[in-house]
Amino acid sequence: MQDYEEFSESQIKILEHYVTSTTSNIFVLRNLPEVIKGALFSRYSRSALGLRSLLLKEFILNEDTAFSGIAGKYSDTDTAHDQLAAIQKAQNFYDRILDGFGDDSIGELGGAHLAVESVSLLATKMIEDCRLGGSPLEKSTRYIYFDQKINGQYLFYHEPVLMTSAYRDLYLTTCNDLFETYSRLIPPLTAHIEQSFPKDPTTSKGAYAAALRAKVLDCLRGLLPASAMTNMGVFGNGRFFETLLQKMNCHNLAEMQDMGKKAYHELAKVIPSFIRRADPAHKHHRALSEYFETMQTDLKNLAQKHLLNIPKPSHHGVRLIHADPEAISKVAGALLFSCSHAGLSELQAYCRQLPEEEISRLFDSVCLCRENRRHKSPRALEHASFTFEIIADFGVYRDLQRHRTMTQERQLLSCHYGHYLPPELKGTEMGREYIAAMDRAKTAYDTISAELPEEAQYVVPIAYNVHWYFNVNLRSLQWLCELRSQPQGHSTYRLIAQEMARQVSRAYPPFERFFKFVDYGGYQLGRLSAEIRKEEKLAAR
Repeated sequence: MQDYEEFSESQIKILEHYVTSTTSNIFVLRNLPEVIKGALFSRYSRSALGLRSLLLKEFILNEDTAFSGIAGKYSDTDTAHDQLAAIQKAQNFYDRILDGFGDDSIGELGGAHLAVESVSLLATKMIEDCRLGGSPLEKSTRYIYFDQKINGQYLFYHEPVLMTSAYRDLYLTTCNDLFETYSRLIPPLTAHIEQSFPKDPTTSKGAYAAALRAKVLDCLRGLLPASAMTNMGVFGNGRFFETLLQKMNCHNLAEMQDMGKKAYHELAKVIPSFIRRADPAHKHHRALSEYFETMQTDLKNLAQKHLLNIPKPSHHGVRLIHADPEAISKVAGALLFSCSHAGLSELQAYCRQLPEEEISRLFDSVCLCRENRRHKSPRALEHASFTFEIIADFGVYRDLQRHRTMTQERQLLSCHYGHYLPPELKGTEMGREYIAAMDRAKTAYDTISAELPEEAQYVVPIAYNVHWYFNVNLRSLQWLCELRSQPQGHSTYRLIAQEMARQVSRAYPPFERFFKFVDYGGYQLGRLSAEIRKEEKLAAR
């Protein structure tokens, strides 16, 4: 870990009451009410500060937060010792419950806020891949500049295998080159976009500056390597953390294993009973590790045996590769189920015979009254599912992968499928610099991946395309497409969200009405309207 936070002795005494460690990059919040933890993590995603510095600066030492009134006075007495004693006492109780009933849902009765700092962009995707029971919030690449240096060095993960290999200098040179290009292009691109989209006299300077910054960083984020360090906050229940720790401990990459060890050490101070089976020495974990290792070995061997002659896909973007031909009647029957005494199978069979206009009336009954995208449709829409295969840049994947109610899998990050070039850079000297940096990174990736394909992921810029799929039901897809097509979203994932809605609507025209709030428009400074609304809300308070 790169040490970038220094605290005075008095600050350390304060922080020790609220965090499990004042030195580790993995630590847990404690002795804080939920309202403060939620606000702190929300602010965390848009701050360049570490969580402990943020807690001190904007909460503990900020009179406006009424911190002491909500959280109570911190004390110099050994309250941490008293808390650990109480946790140990509670642990015995929960251990008896777990041993007596063995119900995994018991693990959902306890939770924790875990701060994960100075980890790679690649590592955050592994955390966010654990879908249920956890709520991650990651530092944003569109609100925070990633070009800062600590002790003269850009902040990227020094992967230990690469750092002890023959590729050490190539890895360091390539990552530094990507950061330098990112940093160098910020001023000219800012001036270029400002000239292309000048501020309207009626727009406030603050809103325009925020939208302009977001636009510039959206264009340049693709230069960041997957090794770029970031911070994230994760709230989860014990069951979520147990699964996450087990996956980390079984992972092939050293960073994930190190995160797993540190996270277990810190979480054990707060929710020990709920994560005990994630201890590498626990019999359940040993059995899981053996299963996982055997399975991965067998799958890799079989893939090498059978898949040598299957070509890589040539398409880019998104394509709908599977959907249930009876999706319409299944949704229609499920909509009628709660209002009847008939069986679901009989209702769906009945709906297969209904004329199109009656199906339309039925679907309109749950669509016409929706006033905004936050009005969620009935669960009946979950009876239709779709499988999409996508090739898009890793930045898009980072945004879309966070949707939890879906089945998804990606291939290793690589430079095999080309990269995204923002239209604002095309035909400019900045674009030529961008492409040259991408080409140099690809050369480095090709060299390293021949021997170390998993470790080579760290050198890949996030503008390079990744290949993944997900299977999603109509209800979840409706939420995803309506949310991710909003004007303030990144232009690349907006296109993916729009295209998914279009493809489903073409395949099943009666379903088009369910995408009522998908925004198909194009916006140059898409973040501007959101920043204006934010200022208006603040002014109205």
